Amino acid sequence: MSMSGADLVIRAETVHTLVPGLEPQRALAVLGDRIVAVSPDPDGLDQWISEKTRVLEVPGSTVLPTFDDTHTHLIFAGHSAHDVPVHEAHTLAEFLDLIRERARITPEGQWIRTTTNWQELNLRERRMPTAAELDQATDRHPVLVKRGGHNDVVNTYALKLAGITEDTPVPAGGVIGRDAEGRLNGRLIDNAMGLVERLLPAADREQGIEGLRLASSRYAATGIGAVRDCMVTLEDFRTLRAARRAGALSTRVRVLIAAFGLTGPDALESLLEAMEEWRYLDDPWLRVWGVKFVLDGGLEAGATEEPYACDHGFRGMLTANPGTLTEQIEAVVRRGWRVGTHAYGDRAVRILLDIYERVLQRNPGLPAGSLVMEHGGLTGEEQRKRAVALGIPVTIQQPLLHDTAEVEREFWGPERVAALFPARGWIDQGALVTAGSDFPVGRFGAMRSVWGMTTRQTVIGVQGPEHAVTYDEAIALHTTNAVRLLREEHLRGTLTPGRLADLTIWDQDPGSCEAEARRDLNPTHTFVGGIQVYGPSPHYERRTEPTGVA
Repeated sequence: MSMSGADLVIRAETVHTLVPGLEPQRALAVLGDRIVAVSPDPDGLDQWISEKTRVLEVPGSTVLPTFDDTHTHLIFAGHSAHDVPVHEAHTLAEFLDLIRERARITPEGQWIRTTTNWQELNLRERRMPTAAELDQATDRHPVLVKRGGHNDVVNTYALKLAGITEDTPVPAGGVIGRDAEGRLNGRLIDNAMGLVERLLPAADREQGIEGLRLASSRYAATGIGAVRDCMVTLEDFRTLRAARRAGALSTRVRVLIAAFGLTGPDALESLLEAMEEWRYLDDPWLRVWGVKFVLDGGLEAGATEEPYACDHGFRGMLTANPGTLTEQIEAVVRRGWRVGTHAYGDRAVRILLDIYERVLQRNPGLPAGSLVMEHGGLTGEEQRKRAVALGIPVTIQQPLLHDTAEVEREFWGPERVAALFPARGWIDQGALVTAGSDFPVGRFGAMRSVWGMTTRQTVIGVQGPEHAVTYDEAIALHTTNAVRLLREEHLRGTLTPGRLADLTIWDQDPGSCEAEARRDLNPTHTFVGGIQVYGPSPHYERRTEPTGVA
């Protein structure tokens, strides 16, 4: 016990430690960035109270660990803080007006970018804008409209800057969109996006820091205390480090450095060399987790075994050559880094398991969890069984399904949409499975994800109720399972002495309220490392005289 007392003592109705067999506690003490004591008696930690101690009385409230979003895109969220907010539009006219307004205050020739967290089916016209329509908003600026991580729409100015013409070869694993008459319509999918995105100027560092400040605070406001960002460039990571030095991060960040789209082994080697300076970065707030690859497309191009419902001649597409990808993944794990690979459709899942099996055979003794499947959207029982046998963890994203079910139904049909993200099967078959949002495609939020996994509710109603999980299982996917994936179970995930003081306070017990009430439920307070990153101004709610030597 510290002679100077704890920094924080919380007295609550219930403290759920998430330790199996340990009864609910009523009080918790924090010193520095660690939990130092818990007690089943709300007054049981009074000996830790001194003149410096903040005593937080929250009668009727529930304390839980913070949640991890194990597959999301904080960098995209940071960009969106300054981009044109087209996610607020309800019609294409409103969409274009927002871009037009930004063009009025943007110097000619400078790029205009939009937020990425929108769906075309939320617009009255239920489609994306075209290059010609974007030209109506401005023909004096290059415009990049980005939807999620797999789709761009650009105006004619941007197409010309990129040198994209009717004769431009389509990159393997990409699509250059055309209208019914065969003319360019500004749509770029997957590997074709790089034709334009390579031209984007480097982000302003101070603007990037401010964007991360805003974005990470929004994650924290929903109960998320750590994010695993699955698409980070080297320059993005430098901005993250600057944000960390500036005290701008409200969540812990675990980074996957993007390695897709590289041409040749030299490019990958250069990337790995650049990562070396961060290998031993000893910062509990910001670390490099590993490297990210992409094997297939997203909603419109995930690689499936059976043809698409909307096009019986199309089964999605692979965005990487399996043989080349095998060599790239081997190069990464031989350097001691972990790998997460995007595989969405069932054909991509099968091929990825083939790749991972070869890598494991050629590199015996790899640490558990070195190879992770990102999404595993459409997986049958045999694929899940095979993944478990190989020791491959999977990250799933119920909010993605919730927000995109209608879009996906048009491409894959109702049966496959109902089968997406089969959490129940993964758990029952013994997989290490964790949960995330895949923002900007899905909306982030701790309890919103729990609500979705327990109800299987989507924008078009309940899909695949047989894949629902219990409340406790959903909590585990964001906490105890998540920290196992990150190899941080000795630091986080439970509320016990010695672990980091990453915790959330809720004005009602999420486990006791009606399922529908969880959807929009947010905490009253979020603490990361003992620091309040969300909640009422951290004044001393009540000071008490010390009752003992602390």
